[in-house]
Amino acid sequence: MVESVARLRGIRVTPQKARRVIALVRGKQVTEALAILKFAPQGASEPIYKLVASAVANARVKADKENTFLDEQDLVISSIFVDEGTTLKRFQPRAQGRAFKILKRTSHITVVVATPDVIAGASTKAAKKEAK
Repeated sequence: MVESVARLRGIRVTPQKARRVIALVRGKQVTEALAILKFAPQGASEPIYKLVASAVANARVKADKENTFLDEQDLVISSIFVDEGTTLKRFQPRAQGRAFKILKRTSHITVVVATPDVIAGASTKAAKKEAK
């Protein structure tokens, strides 16, 4: 029925640290994922929490626009991934006139939430495509 996407681009969290957090919530129901992210000790969990909440809000708006019923308890994180963003390059002075390069990495995070019937419909389409 409903599938919505939320993206966060250029966040100052390294992709490696963000991937550790998203591995906790991949494939879970949205309410469970939000509870996990709320109490996760990692620094990347707060922006990912806000992003998942934004994806839920996007699904609610999309359902209202299509004039369909949406139970937010049914939403599942169907896809969540982190891509590497631009790297800010900085230099720190060191002894004897040398310089030390500091790489400040950024991330692009994408969350897709959907109702289970959309996920099942996508898997049956993929199965039919493989059968051909």
